[in-house]
Amino acid sequence: MARRRQQDRCLIPAISSVFLILILFFLLLNFLTPFPLDINPSFPFPRFASPLLKNGVEVQINAIEEEEYFRVPSGGGSSGHDIWSSTLSKFYYGCSNASNNFTTEAITHSNRYLLIATSGGLNQQRTGITDAVVAARILNATLVVPKLDQKSYWKDSSNFSEIFDVDWFISFLSKDVKIIKQLPKKGGKVITPYTTRVPRKCTPRCYQNRLLPVLLKKHAVRLTKFDYRLANKLDTELQKLRCRVNYHALKFTDHIIEMGRILTQRMREKSRHFIALHLRYEPDMLAFSGCYYGGGEKERRELGAIRKRWKTLHISNPEKERRHGKCPLTPEEVGLMLRALGFGNDVHIYVASGEVYGGEETLAPLKALFPNFHSKEILASKEELVPFTSFSSRMAALDFIVCDESDVFVTNNNGNMAKILAGRRRYFGHKRTIRPNAKKLSSLFLNRTSMTWETFASKVRTNQIGFMGEPNEVRPGRGEFHENPTPCICEDPAAKALESSYKTQPKISSKNGKGNTSKGLTEPMDFIDDELEWSDMDYEEHQMELREKGLENGTQLDYDLFIKSEEPPELSEILSD
Repeated sequence: MARRRQQDRCLIPAISSVFLILILFFLLLNFLTPFPLDINPSFPFPRFASPLLKNGVEVQINAIEEEEYFRVPSGGGSSGHDIWSSTLSKFYYGCSNASNNFTTEAITHSNRYLLIATSGGLNQQRTGITDAVVAARILNATLVVPKLDQKSYWKDSSNFSEIFDVDWFISFLSKDVKIIKQLPKKGGKVITPYTTRVPRKCTPRCYQNRLLPVLLKKHAVRLTKFDYRLANKLDTELQKLRCRVNYHALKFTDHIIEMGRILTQRMREKSRHFIALHLRYEPDMLAFSGCYYGGGEKERRELGAIRKRWKTLHISNPEKERRHGKCPLTPEEVGLMLRALGFGNDVHIYVASGEVYGGEETLAPLKALFPNFHSKEILASKEELVPFTSFSSRMAALDFIVCDESDVFVTNNNGNMAKILAGRRRYFGHKRTIRPNAKKLSSLFLNRTSMTWETFASKVRTNQIGFMGEPNEVRPGRGEFHENPTPCICEDPAAKALESSYKTQPKISSKNGKGNTSKGLTEPMDFIDDELEWSDMDYEEHQMELREKGLENGTQLDYDLFIKSEEPPELSEILSD
């Protein structure tokens, strides 16, 4: 008996040792299992590690309490509709010809010269050039070829004729406005223009009351920081003039067009269809937006330092900004949205982007979802890009051409390039243009691990109705004109009959994300009220006097876009080119 007790006493340490080894083994296994990165309990949208690709079939994002997984399929699935184009687009076309009365009423006074200095990046300057032609028409003045912004953040020394075909610009608009390359001489000397500025969103009456008296007295007037200086809503003939300028008169130089076509051709050689994604995820954009992306203290420190460039930038509430749809989608979120809409991992994507915050780590989830990832730097050699590399506007022009020629254009924000291209693609046949309904999608991305992929995808498709580039998505006259140029789009009579037939079909039920989503994505909409409006990001007027500050690399920010008593600019007008 004593011997048995002695044996039991010997077994107890042995069993304890086994249990200790097992516990250490499980702790080690748990330690080696990947966890979400930088989870901040105060912010409900954690940044996850790059998706784990399993045999190219699924992406495991996160486990939920029931030990189920949010699995993303590699294929787009069968959506029952054409994801590459709109079934209704063939019934609409661009129409911007002037009426006979408008053409014959053009009167240009020989002693009135209007000069403008544009502001911002390529697409912001494009809006200024377009509006300058209309302003000259309102004032019956001769327009001098606009001067491009060479001093602001983009630091591009290009002049108008190095970006646009200046002779085509002058000749195409000759019946609308007289345009000359430079001011004439008077008494052997070039006329010195009087420099001033008009308020933002200035109406025709505003120009006539404020500027015309000055023009009559000085004869030559230069308007500085000329961006968004003309009212959004004008009479139909002036809006059509805007379209003639933007979609016909402003043509890139032959050299830029040729390189843009080469890039497009190389994308076509890889795939019959391709997506162009304008990915605005640069540090400046994220800092200015006031959003938080789960990067922990490192992100707060880095973006906080950039935010200090804007002396009176308001203190934002990241959670509120996201709920209101004012945060650009992350590359991963863009990828998930596209997969939910039906685009599989075999789709080729051209990405137009500057420096992506977080670099390859940030892009990894998007590349895992869409491995056929391209950019102009990948498609072209360094030698081919030499004439463009040192000029931001020329590089942006190449991206513009490829994005315009793509089958589907996608943006993660609603900035200048996104708006200009959305309007242009509507005008030239309503080519598929996808804008994220960020206000609705934000909650979906936040709670995506609490639902199955099928439920998530169904809700994405439901929320994206009205944001897919379909005709009649937006009520005429609503939103930015350059994004929705409805006065310049005509409807084929057959479209009304087809539209009526679609309206009689069952609509998607938003409950639980169920319903016939394949019909919903092509269903014409009378209007969309829940539209992303970045203009809501304006600041109090008395708080928004922007000051130039030096960057760490020694360059200067020339964001002096305001004068006192003017309304502040939108985020998109400053950074979202």
